[in-house]
Amino acid sequence: MVNAAVVGLGRWGQVLVNSVQGSEKIRFVAGTTRTPAKAEAFARERGFAMLADYAAVLADPKVEAVVLATPHTQHAEQVKAAAAAGKHVFCDKPFTLTRDSAAEAIAACREAGVEIAVGHNRRFLPGYADLARLIADGELGTVLQVEGAVTGSGGFAYAPEGWRASPTESPAGGMTALGIHMVDALIGLLGPVAAVSALSWRRALPIAIDDTTAMLLRFASGAAGTLVTSPATVQNWRIQVYGTKGAAEMRGETELVATRVGAKPEVRSYAPMDKERAELECFADLLAGRGSYPVTDADAINGVAVLEQVERSARAGTWIEVA
Repeated sequence: MVNAAVVGLGRWGQVLVNSVQGSEKIRFVAGTTRTPAKAEAFARERGFAMLADYAAVLADPKVEAVVLATPHTQHAEQVKAAAAAGKHVFCDKPFTLTRDSAAEAIAACREAGVEIAVGHNRRFLPGYADLARLIADGELGTVLQVEGAVTGSGGFAYAPEGWRASPTESPAGGMTALGIHMVDALIGLLGPVAAVSALSWRRALPIAIDDTTAMLLRFASGAAGTLVTSPATVQNWRIQVYGTKGAAEMRGETELVATRVGAKPEVRSYAPMDKERAELECFADLLAGRGSYPVTDADAINGVAVLEQVERSARAGTWIEVA
């Protein structure tokens, strides 16, 4: 059983805590947040102590790992501080906001001998695993291109004074809350992204972040990709992969449609599952030596590099190579 502390107890931090209630692999024994009074009742109901600040969390000998659900700009320094204290780290996405800071944070963990995992929960969907197998086994042939879309309406609920409403915390609008998940999903399927070209601006949201973001991706493998994301419309998540032998589409999280050339579509359905519990228990298994975590160091760094370059490309109006 891994004893963890949650850092950041806003809506998403509470989702993560709730997801592992009753787990036999990981439990929360401590927590801290910017405004403790807002989370004291929640912590008491979930059976863990509220500590004064992050320093107190890192000094607590009971805490083996920290789960970061904090503003994006804080992640890099918080990861490095945890590594220095000998604590393992689960960091919600986006890992950091620049490629260099991501590489430095991961290096700090590796040098300290602690594990680091990034919370890209779509990797744990059964349909995603089946899609990955179709590609890896060559059933779709040579992959030519992929389309991705991930949208939601959360931007309308962001308080103007909240950190998610800041362009500094949410560059390229929906990319940090939504699009980064799709970027990671595509990296997991097709390998690293080599270059991006993006458009991004605000049309409808009353806050200062973008709500209309679209991009072209060039993968190192030679495949091409498109991705759209927005925090100002209906909730949607889909991936369509086109290959020389067929195509496959994830329609949301519970349906996969595979179509071979000259054949009728094959529809696979999956029961809903708690992907947050799955990612945290996988992290616990990693700490216990029972397996690996699907998002590699290279994947995490490439995903952040894409996020950084999408913002740069949108402002410069040109293709940007991804380091």
